[in-house]
Amino acid sequence: MARMTFASHPFLLGFDQLDRLVERTAKSGNDGYPPYNIEQMDENAYRITLAVAGFSEDDLAITIEDSQLVIRGRQAEDAADRVFLHRGIAARQFQKSFVLADGMEVRNASLENGLLHVDLTRCLPETVVQTVKITRA
Repeated sequence: MARMTFASHPFLLGFDQLDRLVERTAKSGNDGYPPYNIEQMDENAYRITLAVAGFSEDDLAITIEDSQLVIRGRQAEDAADRVFLHRGIAARQFQKSFVLADGMEVRNASLENGLLHVDLTRCLPETVVQTVKITRA
């Protein structure tokens, strides 16, 4: 039996790519590290905040790949002469992915007090009305 998805509805033409994005996001394997918040700043502005204590700007990378915002963190290796009696501050590498809708743009990224803020805005396209001429076949 074929798997039914929302994009298979007869009135949703051309939404196959969106269906694949939803499936890819579900399989992305994002765990809970590092913790993050997503805030709506106003009608067309959003902020993603990740708790990245111990990471510097050089340890973090932000890219947009195929309609996905990808945030990666990797700290430099600790000096071999350090001996931890307890190590409770996570310092492992991570990758977080967020699927972006068409028109979403990253405006700014800043690191403040162990929090990485990524600001996004939605650029609304102009409304276009087209008239399609009907011809005889």
